[in-house]
Amino acid sequence: MDYETLRQFADTWGLLALALLFVGIVLFVLRPSAKRKYDENAKIPLKED
Repeated sequence: MDYETLRQFADTWGLLALALLFVGIVLFVLRPSAKRKYDENAKIPLKED
């Protein structure tokens, strides 16, 4: 494999893999079952000890 072949592979499949990873992370964070956990974590700085 030469440099041009590896670069072309990274340009096509690498971009697709990173796009799928990004969509997966966004869906994981925005899932409905995580809302309560993120709401509790958002209130941590406002809690009085």
